[in-house]
Order: sequence, then C-alpha cells, then structure tokens
Amino acid sequence: MFFKGILYCLALLPLGILAALDDKAKLANRTIDRTVSLRTHSIYPPYIDQDLQNRWWDFGGDAYVNTNKHVRLTRSKPSQMGWLWSRVPLTASNFVLEVEFKIHGDNNHLYGDGLAVWITKGRAQPGPVFGSIDKFDGLGIFLDTYANSRHPYSFPRISAMLGDGEMEYDMEHDGEKHQLGACSANFRRTNVATKMKITYLREQYLNVKMQYKAWDEWTECFTVYGVSLPLAPYVGFSALTGDVTDNHDIISVTTYSAILSSPDQQRDKLTGTKKSGLAGVAGSSGWGWTFIKLVFFVGIVAGALYGYKAYTLKQARGGGFGPGAFGSVGRSMQGFGGGIYDSKRF
Repeated sequence: MFFKGILYCLALLPLGILAALDDKAKLANRTIDRTVSLRTHSIYPPYIDQDLQNRWWDFGGDAYVNTNKHVRLTRSKPSQMGWLWSRVPLTASNFVLEVEFKIHGDNNHLYGDGLAVWITKGRAQPGPVFGSIDKFDGLGIFLDTYANSRHPYSFPRISAMLGDGEMEYDMEHDGEKHQLGACSANFRRTNVATKMKITYLREQYLNVKMQYKAWDEWTECFTVYGVSLPLAPYVGFSALTGDVTDNHDIISVTTYSAILSSPDQQRDKLTGTKKSGLAGVAGSSGWGWTFIKLVFFVGIVAGALYGYKAYTLKQARGGGFGPGAFGSVGRSMQGFGGGIYDSKRF
C-alpha cells in the first residue's frame, strides 16, 4: 500500500505541473512579448528634413517647429489652436504609444486650456475640442488644465472619451458625461520630463500611464477592458487656448507595434525566433526542461518499484532467482542422469 501511494502521487504530479504551465501560458497570452518601433508614427528632433517637411507627419494652425526643442502647438497667447497629425494610418492591431510633452507658462493661477491625444478615423480637422473637431470617431485623451465647472476632483486632469462619430464632447462639464476613464495628475510645470504611455491590445485592453513625479516612475492613470478602437486610425495631437493661455509642446512621439506572446508557440526571448524539437522546448522555458527531467525521473522510479514488487511476489511464490531456483533445476535433471547432476556442485 505504501508503494501504491507513492506511485499514485508521482502519477498526479505531472498533471499538476501541466496545469501550472497551462495557467502560465494563458497569462503569457495577455502580455507583450516584444515591441517593434514604427518609424511612420514616431517623431523627434529635428522633426523636419532639409526641405522643411516631415515625410510621416503634418502640422498646422498656430503650430510651429523649433528643431532643437519641440513642436509647439500653441504659444502662451489667447485664442491659439495648433495640431500635429500622422500622414498614414496606424495599422498595428496592438501598439504602445509614448509621448513626451510639456505644458507650461508664466501664470501660476489661471492657465489653459489643455492638450489632446487622438487615435481616430479622421485627421487634421480643426475644431472646438482642444483644437480638433467634435463628434469624432475614435479615442480622445485630454490633458485638461482648466476646469469649466466645479468638480470633487482636482485639475490638471486626464480623461478619455471613445467617440462614435455622433456623440458630442461634454464641454460644460469637462467631458464627464461620456468619460471612459480619468485621473488627476499635476503634469504642468514639473521638474522631470512629462510623458504619457498608451498601451492598446485590440478589443481587449487600454491602459494609460503617466510619468510626472520622477524619472522612470510611471503612475497608473486608468485601465479599461474590452475597448475597440477604429481599424487603421490616425494618431494626432492638438491644443487650444482661450482667454487663459499656456505653451503646449510635443517633444517626442515613439510608437511601437506590440507582439503578444503565444501559449502555443513559445519564442526565444533574445532572437524572437521559434525553436523546434526537444531543444526548443528546453530552451524556451525552464519549466519545459524541468518537466522533461521529471518525466524521466518518474519513469525510472516507477520501473524500479515495479521490478521490486515483481521480485517480492516471485519470492513469495518460491520461484525467485536465488539458490532454491537453481536447486530445483538440479533436482529435476537428476532424474535423467541417475544422480550425476547434483545441484550442490554449482
């Protein structure tokens, strides 16, 4: 019974390992395995080429380029509006967009209105919503520095809205009516570079993080599940000033296509290439190699226990491989040779 219990436990152990590996695979399916930089949707100094243009981006309105510093969407002057838009749509199903920006001015009490990040079907259409059109189709993320009404939360504030082409932005209440997610963050006039990171997995996940407290310290803003953005959207930025003003600068934009890890086809973390055969299983994961060694170990232990059990059973029946067995052979042959073959002589 003791050996049966050991065999039963050893038989169940691989099943437990497989279950753990399956859970890990499911988790890995929701993570980004690696990223690929997209030059078509990234921009950084000097922003323009020798012809004073950019192959992948347009800018207009009151926006201008300082080749050493930024693309300034608005100066700190009243009634300014400027924009920066990608020329080609973003075709990646899953992506990470990181933008470094700066919002600043001389006034510490009254300033505005803010800056918007757009991932929408249309592009480069000026309007009243942070310098872009209302009733947009896609995602708008607003870095709002001026409150149009009273709220229980503080400003500056980041909020998002998913438009369907017909829904109006709630200007009076700072977009609160159709708010997808939001957080308050003091990203104006900081001592570190202010950045926003947007991670989108198609129809699964939208996450926004901010860097404004310290270098490489990302603060969670909001996460929404089950979000579906338009296919092949354009990426844009716009800003607006009214009676209150601020400088709204885009310093750099870096966009990555996100490659998700697969539970069925594990990849080499260094090269990103698939491996085949036993070496691929061993190299792709420490769990895989451990599991192979465990199978061999269970096989050896099970074989040894089976052999021992068979041996003890045969001994109990008197048919083992000890001296008694040879003795019986000798006695049986004694009948043929008249006692010539004596088992004791062996």
